[in-house]
Amino acid sequence: MRLFIANFKWVMVICGLLTCTMLLGLFSPDQWLHDNLGESLTTGPENLAIRGWMALIGLMGIMLIYGGFHLPVRNYSLVIAGTNKIILIVLASVYGKAYLSFGLGTAVVADAVMVVLFALYLLMARQNKQTAAGQQPLYVSK
Repeated sequence: MRLFIANFKWVMVICGLLTCTMLLGLFSPDQWLHDNLGESLTTGPENLAIRGWMALIGLMGIMLIYGGFHLPVRNYSLVIAGTNKIILIVLASVYGKAYLSFGLGTAVVADAVMVVLFALYLLMARQNKQTAAGQQPLYVSK
């Protein structure tokens, strides 16, 4: 447990770098759309929406990297990025089943793994903090 918590910044850096790959859609939305959803851009508003969406996801990646190295914002970064990833997983599962055989399916699996890692860290860090403060831990491992 201590090893996981002590080295979690590297997990955040790797997750952040993977998330930052979505910035490619900011610069090449048509290619991103084709690779990840098997579709092509057809209108101007799609171009704008894809670029804006990719920029926001890229910023989540940057926030994860920053949070990895700056403990005061780590939990905030994990909660915000994790929530964003959960929303993508739900939306893809409900509305995007036809696209899961493309890159979107890989993103959903990767995001699900990241969400589990983020949740584990948040739970373990909370338990570790309570134990350090002399409070009763949430669970006792033997």
